[in-house]
Amino acid sequence: MYIYDDGGREEAGFKSKGDCGIRAISIACEISYNESRKLLKEYAKRGKAQSGQISKGIYKEDLEAALNSIGWVWHSAPKFEGRKARYNDLPKGRVIARMAKHYAAIIDGDLRDSWDSSHKMVYGYWREK
Repeated sequence: MYIYDDGGREEAGFKSKGDCGIRAISIACEISYNESRKLLKEYAKRGKAQSGQISKGIYKEDLEAALNSIGWVWHSAPKFEGRKARYNDLPKGRVIARMAKHYAAIIDGDLRDSWDSSHKMVYGYWREK
């Protein structure tokens, strides 16, 4: 089920689009939008992006480095014959899904995002060790 959640973006005073990585971490890791933004900026600065500019998105490698630093690990999406994995195929608990050109938080099977991305294919997910 889709549940609207902006991850604290509005409360933090932001209106940006392209912040799906920030929102996903904020929601799934239960940290503030500003804490999530600071974490991602730090890893974007020294990672593939080579700058703290994250307003138009973040490289998977930089997001993964940030998540690894707080104890989250990558898992490939389950494989199915004849169809692609979707958010509701992921395990229960708190996970961050890497979708086609998007990241989203999934909590106990519920998609939590600022828009309904439930139609998107899932490549894999991060979850806490």
